[in-house]
Amino acid sequence: MIPLEEIRSAQETLAGTAIRTPLVRLHAGDGAEIYLKLENLQPIGSFKIRGAYNAARRANPEEVAAGLVTASAGNMAQGVSWAARELGVPCTVIAPDHAPETKVAAIERLGGHVIKVPFEEWWEAMENYGYEGVEGLFLHPVENEDVMAGNGTIGLEILEDLPDPDAVLIPWGGGGLTVGIASAIKAQRPNVKIYAVEQETAAPLNATLEAGSPQEVEYRHSFIDGAGARAVLPKMWALGQPLLDGAYRVSLDETAAAIRMLAERTRVIAEGAGALAPAAALSRRAGEGKLVCVVSGGNIDFSTLSVILAGGTPVASA
Repeated sequence: MIPLEEIRSAQETLAGTAIRTPLVRLHAGDGAEIYLKLENLQPIGSFKIRGAYNAARRANPEEVAAGLVTASAGNMAQGVSWAARELGVPCTVIAPDHAPETKVAAIERLGGHVIKVPFEEWWEAMENYGYEGVEGLFLHPVENEDVMAGNGTIGLEILEDLPDPDAVLIPWGGGGLTVGIASAIKAQRPNVKIYAVEQETAAPLNATLEAGSPQEVEYRHSFIDGAGARAVLPKMWALGQPLLDGAYRVSLDETAAAIRMLAERTRVIAEGAGALAPAAALSRRAGEGKLVCVVSGGNIDFSTLSVILAGGTPVASA
């Protein structure tokens, strides 16, 4: 686990930068008592500001002075760009070529320089902790423990607002959000269940848990751009396995339906990854009781959102 004292220290570092997001009830009829942790309300529309800012502030200032670099489809990139702007240094982002324009535009507004590359090269940048020809301190979007400690502050806030949840459901992209939150919660309430949620078109964690060893799956691009991968990073498998009580897959239709329900019932805009946990809870896969769903972000293209609100499920372009 990420040490609880590191997560509490991150909470102090983030004071005045990341907001303390609300935990609100989703009234969805019979079944579980569902609560939403609204990280879509952060200044950059995503939880990523927590980990990115904490890691940037804790890094060696001499290394930071050379600039910050990350590999991200959009949300971590915005977090690192925000931190770089606050610290007065340049930021370069290696993004997959399918990164949505909403997120790319937000990165550029924050001063980040975006380099779009094919998905395979983007994945290699994460595995290699950098991209050839790009200088600066690489902040890994997932494996950096200061990033995970920053993410863990969400777990502290959940237990402050709801001391007795039965389970917490968290979208799984690379695992840094899950490990951070689970570390904070398990250290204080070891009986609370932690479930990761993936989309069925990119669910390596589910395949890995089922097989008992790291598995690679076919990655199919969808409107859920903030989660999903072709494989579980080995370090994150080692960290995540002891903390997880299980994982769920949800369909694209279920995720789109969850986005609609959040908009209709709570006036919350969630991006695809942000709706994965509510989708699993609404499907009743996670059972009943008090379920906390982490709405990880709300950075969704309006063209995509309009299709969903009209009752459809967006089809990914080739």
